[in-house]
Amino acid sequence: MKIAVTYENGEIFQHFGRTEQFRIYDVQDGAVVDARTIGTDGQGHGALAGVLMNAGVDALICGGIGMGARNALEYAGIRLYPGIAGSADAAVEALLQGTLDYDPDTRCDHHGHDHEACGHGGCHHGEA
Repeated sequence: MKIAVTYENGEIFQHFGRTEQFRIYDVQDGAVVDARTIGTDGQGHGALAGVLMNAGVDALICGGIGMGARNALEYAGIRLYPGIAGSADAAVEALLQGTLDYDPDTRCDHHGHDHEACGHGGCHHGEA
């Protein structure tokens, strides 16, 4: 199994479509056996699903994510765990332990303006 995390300086980057790196964790028998960081080569939003698919990723942990990217990930067969903040390593361990507290309804819809993270009212948790 391969788990990807939107990544910046050890933390989960909060906007999937603008992530410049993913941390990829190789998991065997419920434990991380290898981890590496890959660049996105300037790809953004829905195109990032292709980057993950080409890397053989099975699941993604991220902060905010838009509907186009969600649809692309679903089409690629990549399980999504959105609405997460904090340490990338800790999130992967929590997922493996079955204790990851994520919000499946997290989405970002604040395109067209600059932002650092999804804490400014552009991300919606649990809204349709």
